[in-house]
Amino acid sequence: MLISVALPPTQHIVEHAKVAQDAGAHRLWLYDSPAVYADIWIALARAAEATSLLLGTAVAVPSLRHPMVIAAAIASIEELAPGRLTVALGTGYTARRAMGRKPITWASFATVFTQIRQLLSGNVVEIDGQPVQMLHGGQSAPPRPISTPLWVAPSGPVGYRVTRELGADGVVLVGIPEPQHRQWPAAALMVNGTVLEPGEDHTSSRVIKSAGPWFAAMYHGAWDMNRDLLDHLPGGPQWRDTIIGLAPDDSRHLAIHRGHLIELGPADLAGITAAGPALLQSGWTGPAASITSRIEQACQDGITEIIYAPTGPDVAREILAFLDAAR
Repeated sequence: MLISVALPPTQHIVEHAKVAQDAGAHRLWLYDSPAVYADIWIALARAAEATSLLLGTAVAVPSLRHPMVIAAAIASIEELAPGRLTVALGTGYTARRAMGRKPITWASFATVFTQIRQLLSGNVVEIDGQPVQMLHGGQSAPPRPISTPLWVAPSGPVGYRVTRELGADGVVLVGIPEPQHRQWPAAALMVNGTVLEPGEDHTSSRVIKSAGPWFAAMYHGAWDMNRDLLDHLPGGPQWRDTIIGLAPDDSRHLAIHRGHLIELGPADLAGITAAGPALLQSGWTGPAASITSRIEQACQDGITEIIYAPTGPDVAREILAFLDAAR
């Protein structure tokens, strides 16, 4: 099983990329949420020059940029790090929600995915009613076609169907799909959580700060999908009551997504405190010995790569502990 690391683009990206490389990570994947993190393409360029790691986007949101902007960015990374980049694309469930917008439809996604692929192939593509082509000469970009693998982050039956129709080179998943949706050229499973030290439990400050941000993301998703779901989540009612008091409805998305997957806000802490031991059931949180069995099960479920997404104040510790446990 390939073991990789996913990180938000921050001022620490080079430091953390070097830690991941020294720990033996297969690839470094970066998030894309312009309202929350630094620019993904600049961060990829920094990591490309500072390490020899394979690189990836998990996931880039094409609807936030013109297809030509994305194609040119891909070409630039390919020039810096030939053959090291994989670009996974998604509908923008989190990145767009952070700006008060819904994710794009799968039909719209299929259109922009195809446009990016055709641009990288060197073809003339109609975008917004006009013919568009990568006109870059040899001093601006590698020659076309540029064969960067294009993956998709699918969800739900429609997402899986569209991904197959597009002929994606691989998928990034956040959960194990049903058996009929497990046959992909490559399948990376993004996991989270923290490797517990002896004696740690849900009340440990380190555990709360390291496992908490992904646990809190469950509340964020439930709010955006169906607010009634919060009644059935550990700590959900407490999170909801707190977030409602923090901001009016028309700007509440700002309070919800501030610090998303980096740090905990007041509502997140309220929910996690009320959730109690349920925090330890989040993601792959557990003792080091539990990691290998989880990896073995993922392999049986058709996963070819594990993407570990650490959070908390000591990301280096999280990376080292997980990759050591995964050996």
